[in-house]
Amino acid sequence: MSNKMKILQFRKLSGPNYWSLRPCIQMLLDIGDLEELPTNMIDGFYERFTEALPTIHEHRCSVGKAGGFFQRVEEGTWMGHVVEHTALELQTLAGMDTGFGRTRETGDTGIYHVVYSYIVSEVGKRAGELSVDLCEKLIRGNKYDLDAIVQELKELRERYKMGPSTSSIVDEAVSRGIPFTRLNRGSLVQLGYGTNQKRIRATMTGETSSLAVDFAGDKWETKELLEKHGIPVPKGMETRNFESAFEAAQRWGYPLVVKPTDGNHGRGITVGVDNDDLFKHAWEAAKAQSKNGYIIVEAMLTGFDFRLLVINGNLVAAAKRVPAHVTGDGKQTIQQLIDEENENPLRGYGHENILTEIDVDHQTKRLI
Repeated sequence: MSNKMKILQFRKLSGPNYWSLRPCIQMLLDIGDLEELPTNMIDGFYERFTEALPTIHEHRCSVGKAGGFFQRVEEGTWMGHVVEHTALELQTLAGMDTGFGRTRETGDTGIYHVVYSYIVSEVGKRAGELSVDLCEKLIRGNKYDLDAIVQELKELRERYKMGPSTSSIVDEAVSRGIPFTRLNRGSLVQLGYGTNQKRIRATMTGETSSLAVDFAGDKWETKELLEKHGIPVPKGMETRNFESAFEAAQRWGYPLVVKPTDGNHGRGITVGVDNDDLFKHAWEAAKAQSKNGYIIVEAMLTGFDFRLLVINGNLVAAAKRVPAHVTGDGKQTIQQLIDEENENPLRGYGHENILTEIDVDHQTKRLI
């Protein structure tokens, strides 16, 4: 026997469907010769499976209690059922607890509908593929790297999931019984249906004017608008020309800030520019992130960074943003201190937790 399974088809069921009200992945799986080998007839499979995925102990299955699925594996169940629970658990380990699954025969020998819920469809599909591969390795007693599997799913999650702002709005909509439809791989979401529908992109709604978006997306225009309303702003200039920018830097003196006019998420921004060489590097970094080629050079003002949340014209929250940092103890290296801080239970990969893990990038090395 080859003990080889084959995925015949994937279907993404993005709304209420035959199986569930939740979005699901429907996998058509041919388990081949394993139709004649339930799990209790595969030597050592139960032990290898429970060792590989001990957290599946929480899966109650039809037994109705913790450890229920392990009981089914020990007594004997078919491999399609194991793939279903494995796909669910891999998603849970990657920070996406989904919870719904079904495995049903199709009427053709050895071919099953394996159905399981997902939060990010790309992760759900890949979890199915990895589950089949992992189960085959456990059947044969081959080596596997569970950490690498989970990390791959986490990276897919960060690449394709909705951002934290969009997720917060969608979660609130769901809590109020408002259905949502994700319209692209980004943050474009439809809330509700028909004449009651509203569309959002992250924190922007259909009520946000095009002019407001243009202003907010252009740092220089925003700065000019604030200045015209009497709000103090740092002196600076916007230019595409390095020579004119460098001349202004010599005239104003350091320290300066260099950033792209149309950037976001802090990309391409260099603060604390205090010498000519660093100015040149900062200019190139800003250029690399700018779409329109315009760069802002301005005086550096020190102080606190606050983010304000305004809803329907009312200020409802304010957050003080503190950059990730470590404090030396005279014993450990900076990398060791960073590694220690990343063990903080409040930190996680990407947006899976309150704080993100500290990465060592070119800006970190520059500060050192």
